[in-house]
Amino acid sequence: MCQSAMPPAIFLMGPTASGKTALALELVKHHQCDIISVDSALVYRGMDIGTAKPDADMQRIAPHRLIDLIDPSESYSAAQFRVDALKAMHEITAAGKIPLLVGGTMMYFKFLRDGAAELPQADESVRDRLLQQGLALGWPAMHARLAEIDSVSAARLKPMDSQRIQRALEVYEISGKTLTEHWQAQAYEPLPYHVVNIAISPSERAQLHARIAERFQQMLALGFVDEVRALYQRGDLNTHMPSIRSVGYRQVWDYLEGVYDYDEMVERGIIATRQLAKRQITWLRSWPDLRWLETNDPNLLENALKILQGNAILSATNG
Repeated sequence: MCQSAMPPAIFLMGPTASGKTALALELVKHHQCDIISVDSALVYRGMDIGTAKPDADMQRIAPHRLIDLIDPSESYSAAQFRVDALKAMHEITAAGKIPLLVGGTMMYFKFLRDGAAELPQADESVRDRLLQQGLALGWPAMHARLAEIDSVSAARLKPMDSQRIQRALEVYEISGKTLTEHWQAQAYEPLPYHVVNIAISPSERAQLHARIAERFQQMLALGFVDEVRALYQRGDLNTHMPSIRSVGYRQVWDYLEGVYDYDEMVERGIIATRQLAKRQITWLRSWPDLRWLETNDPNLLENALKILQGNAILSATNG
């Protein structure tokens, strides 16, 4: 199917604190768009402040799909996101609107664009055993074990990336095939949409760092520590879970456990957020057909609309 015959969709990407949500709200006002969140932290219920989750007023203006899906004790994969996002996109298109996918979880965007490998379901007994081995031997030792089994996957991962090392070893133990072999056998599933890819970010790194620091302080003022304290006091969550490993939550959790004092927690939280933004920008630089927008551009909305109009998106709406 040629692109012009496909229904339109918009990918609005960018590093954390770059202004994606604000631009998305403006696009909703000018387009018949519905927002789909592409954020691995927004799927958790009760994690609102530290994820900059859209508040009730924002949701009234522009409802977001794929937020508040699961409890923080549960897990949510990129493959499941693809299933849910495709369903939401179909519903939005059927209603005569345009799916506007907004977020910074680049792995979710990649899975949606390219499809996902058929990986075995998690085995809790294998996962728990690998976790205990990682805690006893250290994750660099587990990374070395992975390198002997699957050098390609190991080369992509840092020695302390416990979650992904654990999953790669788990896949091999369950299936007898490496993660790399599973991906090589993947059938490419092109996304059946005419997608315009837009990224937003300040052009100067110092400006993005300032926005990150300002937003982290705003989160603290809104009660971020109390939000994490409520999760901490539940008693069924820990730092090995993807939810609590989310940027900001891990640093506040460690503060509550007495690992850091308050000032060090703030510093580490801001640094971790900067590191996340750097990884996101690295992903974006390799993304094909990407149009960049400047966060501080006084004509930001106008330029975004020009991109959409020039790519046959605006004409498909009454915007």
